[in-house]
Amino acid sequence: MAIQQNKHRAPLLLAVVAAVALLTACGGDKGDKASQTAAKVNKEEITVHQINFVLQRQPGLKPEQAEAASRQVLERLIDQELAVQKAQEQKLDRDPRVVQQIENAKREIIARAYAERVGESVAKPSADEITKYYNDKPALFKDRRIYSLQELQIEARPEQFEAIRAKLAAAKNLNEFAEYLKSADIRFNGNQAVRAAEQLPLAGLDAIAKMKDGDSMVSPSPNGITVLFLVSSRSQPVDEARARPAIEAFLLNQRKGEAVQKDIKALRDSSKIEYVGKFAQAASAPGGVVPQVLPSASDIVAPAAAPAPAASGLDPASISKGMGLK
Repeated sequence: MAIQQNKHRAPLLLAVVAAVALLTACGGDKGDKASQTAAKVNKEEITVHQINFVLQRQPGLKPEQAEAASRQVLERLIDQELAVQKAQEQKLDRDPRVVQQIENAKREIIARAYAERVGESVAKPSADEITKYYNDKPALFKDRRIYSLQELQIEARPEQFEAIRAKLAAAKNLNEFAEYLKSADIRFNGNQAVRAAEQLPLAGLDAIAKMKDGDSMVSPSPNGITVLFLVSSRSQPVDEARARPAIEAFLLNQRKGEAVQKDIKALRDSSKIEYVGKFAQAASAPGGVVPQVLPSASDIVAPAAAPAPAASGLDPASISKGMGLK
């Protein structure tokens, strides 16, 4: 399976990256003393660790690509170092806006490290839990389909909704309905796309899965209504064995997010938090209490990928982005 291969490949890749970087640092000369320096830019050094840090964040990098990739990364780091040195010369590192950005980045990194530490104590889902999730989500797995969809974003006032719905129900096809919108001078934008079940939002997947070819669905939107047409679909089920790795990752990330939220709530409850200025006024307004908006999993924990068949070649993270038809 693809995920298992990646697990075995990762240590090999890191070893190759380290070896390549060391060769770069040593210049390939056996007489030179081994060094962690890959290049010197004026008086500053770029290290092997810096190269490895960047390479480890390049998904899908194959071991045979490590040498070329490490050299490309080194060149980018040299350019970056030159820019940093020039910025420091111009005292840009003391600019209040730059200082604030650095502090914000620092806080985010530290908070993420805390969240990751909390997540380390979370137990992996059991085989029974994975099986249950598989059985509870037939639209994602057993009855998985590939959908050909057309979407119309219609700008309309609430008093127009009933007439639009009636015309939609009476229309023989999408073109006839679109012609009505044009004749009524109702503005709209159309999109179409082919999406697999895991590329649709989980909240709406069950409703879409119940649709038959030729059916349509209407939902409210900020500027009017959205009409979704199911042009056609084809069955492409995924068995539990193929879905298991993705389900396990999804459930584990979900648990990590819940653990972080619980921990943050406990920290809030045990800390003194005082709102000041206009924020205090909002809290003291009649019936007004400043809501405790807890961080979501996507705020401080790596976003949980939607469960998708690992070997399907599809993007499992796209479900979190909503429809996104283009």
